[in-house]
Amino acid sequence: MEKTRHSFTGSLGFVLAAAGSAVGLGNIWRFPYLAAKDGGGLFLVIYIILALTFGFALLMTEVAIGRKTKQSPLTAYGKLHEKWKPLGILSCVVPAIILPYYCAIGGWVLKYLLVFITGEGAAAAGDGYFSSFISGTAQPIIMMLVFLAATAFIVFRGVNKGIESTSKILMPILFVLIIIISIFSLTITHTDDAGVTRTGMQGLGKLVIPDFANITFESFVTTLLDAMGQLFFSLSVAMGIMITYGSYVHDDANLKTSINRIEIFDTMVAILAGVMIIPAVYAFDGKEGMAASGPGLLFVTMPKVFTAMGGIGRFVGILFFAMVLFAALTSSVSIMEAVVSSFMDGFKVSRNKATAIETVVCLIAALVVCLGYNVFYFEAKLPNGSVAQILDILDYISNNLLMPIVAILTCILIGWVVKPKTVIEEVERTGCKMGRKRLYIVMVKFIAPLMLAVLFLKSVGLF
Repeated sequence: MEKTRHSFTGSLGFVLAAAGSAVGLGNIWRFPYLAAKDGGGLFLVIYIILALTFGFALLMTEVAIGRKTKQSPLTAYGKLHEKWKPLGILSCVVPAIILPYYCAIGGWVLKYLLVFITGEGAAAAGDGYFSSFISGTAQPIIMMLVFLAATAFIVFRGVNKGIESTSKILMPILFVLIIIISIFSLTITHTDDAGVTRTGMQGLGKLVIPDFANITFESFVTTLLDAMGQLFFSLSVAMGIMITYGSYVHDDANLKTSINRIEIFDTMVAILAGVMIIPAVYAFDGKEGMAASGPGLLFVTMPKVFTAMGGIGRFVGILFFAMVLFAALTSSVSIMEAVVSSFMDGFKVSRNKATAIETVVCLIAALVVCLGYNVFYFEAKLPNGSVAQILDILDYISNNLLMPIVAILTCILIGWVVKPKTVIEEVERTGCKMGRKRLYIVMVKFIAPLMLAVLFLKSVGLF
């Protein structure tokens, strides 16, 4: 077992690692769709406001809990208050459920990157290619194994040599790739078979210009809940990740500045993901293409767009899936680290042993996820009305049920049991003023729990 708890070497390492966790598949395959669906600019304005209030409160709370306790989520809550140990268990269960299916999806991303590198992008754009791939047995498993191995290797190397060093390399590259693809997306002009010409700049207008003509009270509430749900998942809160990373932050670090930078980075990348995807999809597929989200957007719609670009499409496809792979990998590393750190703190085992155990457990579960599209295939109807397979069920349990519950209980613990001063004092003990202090108290005690409760009811189909 490690005798001393490792720490990030500086605030930059923490910010990049935390941003790497936050910038994942949710930013790339869900944010553009929601922004296009919910009135473009109106969604963006609401999202930014929520990031500065709702997101700020949840993010600050978890990072402060981590640094104050110097513990992973499994043991941090119990250290704050003895009777709240069960919340630590629940918080640790969330990343343990997410990691197997995240690695399966990471394998899909790796497959598509290789497809475009080898010049087979046109085949990937064909109807049924994606469903045929994931319903196979060998390839999805092989790709998942490679992605899982890369994740485990980085976590195995530790906080500094693994997580921090990798984040300092991948995050700047990821950011540059997103900017390059976004600029290219805005320059696209395409004329379809019917002679209709659409441009990337017109698609940008669909993303950023508010559609006030169709706004009703009901649509505004829907937009608000969509933006809140997207922000909640985007910031990696209620997964134990930010508590884990917070526990690696030096006692003399300025938490307020670091949190602000994470907010800015995550919001910027989310918006750029919209700029990167929506203009290109609109130029080639019009409004119909903008209706795609999730795996359908990444693995069905985008390959068709790249193929329609002609010769340059292969190169753009390579850049795009390389960027998505880096985003998925940095998020996967943070998810595994939350579980590994919990094993280390809760069971007093070494990092090597904890990583090995979690890798084996994840491997078994990820195999079941991969086989859920063939050998173990079945369909189940979820409470929200959607039809699901194994991956969808795990995603629903973790994202729609457990994460809102963990976040609500965390707000209750901080807001009403140990009081907001616990977080405020942790932030200010380096001499810096917290900023937005009154806002934080009101958010963590009243507004955030209420908003999370509404989000939970919406997720289970009761709102």
